Amino acid sequence: MAAGCHKLYPPEVNVQTSKRRYALVGTGARAGMYIGSLLDRHAEVGEVVAFCDPNGTRMAFYQRQVRDKTGQTPPAYHPRDFDRLLAEVRPDTVIVTSIDRTHHHYIIRALEAGSDAITEKPMTTTAEKCQAIIGAVRRTGRALTVTFNYRYSPRNAKVKELIQSGEIGEVLSVHFEWLLDTRHGADYFRRWHRDKRNSGGLMVHKASHHFDLVNWWLGDVPEMVFAMGGLRFYGRDNAEARGVEHFYSRAYGSEAAKCDPFAIDLAADPELRALYLDAEHEDGYFRDQSVFGDGISIEDTMAVLVRYEGGAVMSYSLNAHCPWEGYRVMLNGTKGRLEVDVVERSYVSGSVGDHKTLEQHHVEVDPSYGRGERAERPTLLLQKHWERAQAVPFEEGRGGHGGGDVRLLDDLFFGASDDPLGRAAGYLDGARSVLTGVAANQSLATGLPVNIGDLVKW
Repeated sequence: MAAGCHKLYPPEVNVQTSKRRYALVGTGARAGMYIGSLLDRHAEVGEVVAFCDPNGTRMAFYQRQVRDKTGQTPPAYHPRDFDRLLAEVRPDTVIVTSIDRTHHHYIIRALEAGSDAITEKPMTTTAEKCQAIIGAVRRTGRALTVTFNYRYSPRNAKVKELIQSGEIGEVLSVHFEWLLDTRHGADYFRRWHRDKRNSGGLMVHKASHHFDLVNWWLGDVPEMVFAMGGLRFYGRDNAEARGVEHFYSRAYGSEAAKCDPFAIDLAADPELRALYLDAEHEDGYFRDQSVFGDGISIEDTMAVLVRYEGGAVMSYSLNAHCPWEGYRVMLNGTKGRLEVDVVERSYVSGSVGDHKTLEQHHVEVDPSYGRGERAERPTLLLQKHWERAQAVPFEEGRGGHGGGDVRLLDDLFFGASDDPLGRAAGYLDGARSVLTGVAANQSLATGLPVNIGDLVKW
């Protein structure tokens, strides 16, 4: 290791002495976080040795990045040749960033071939696939890590620390409100996520982040779920009901899209153009579909009740069409109350520039969006019984997901150190968060509460 490299990470981290070999499955935008990290901050401990994706143009985009940085060009494999990748390349770890519905296939095959696996959330999309993953982990004894980066955000870690230390006593109830704005929230309705078969809907794809946070904060296991909601804002029917008369299927080449603040201009951003517009001739995937088009099968307005094995209850809401983005959490305990108030973006102007940023670049409030009352740092407010409320100081994270991304990547690639907060997430954490969303989907469909214990055999 080169002199001075210890400054890149905390001294207590046990850095591996030889490079681990990583294969990337799925080369869309999210893969860029892992690839960029292995080419920069974590280049001394890991390397990209193969790509797998149905789209050769997207793989070539990342192959060029690796070649320009290292002089080496990792081989590219089609998904039908994934087993051949495992046999020929023999990666130490497979990183799965493919479409959600395919996660289980690559996780299971990697584990069976003797590799460990790292998967983006959600771990998978259905109870059946979750069961298959649980079986594969136990059968092979290999490691599966789920990348819940919000656990690593300093503000969320502070919440865990306060609960764990007993500041509000035993937590009895949680109210959790998550707001996705008309830039980030709308993006799920332009992409493959809009088809529930691909993503499990936002109850699985997005809310698994939030369900995991509460599971981790409480140190508890979800037991019973009841949900209500639907597609109330996006989609053609809703737009027509509000008086919209001009529609288009995709933004590129559309005159109608030029007047739509929800449209995204792929040609205006070099990375979006390279990954999607220039690649769509291979697979016909359009990254810029209209959020008010046909064929959307996911919900945008949802409310959920969850009961935990320890007795706590949670009321949770997710809305994907808000004017600002962030979340509010209230935790009520036997000794008091803890309130979390986070503004991640104070408003969306509706200009073309608002929509060109990729999801993995989602960061804290950007001052260019205005300096209104919402454009302030996140706050934690603690109020014990018989005492005045007090603001709790915490380290302010920078970068993606409240500063969680860089800390997560350090854990993944440098190796996890002893952590009293237990931020590293395994397959059981991934399963419990996914199954909360799966149960919510089932409840949405039936109108009945769902017992999570009935969904899989642990």
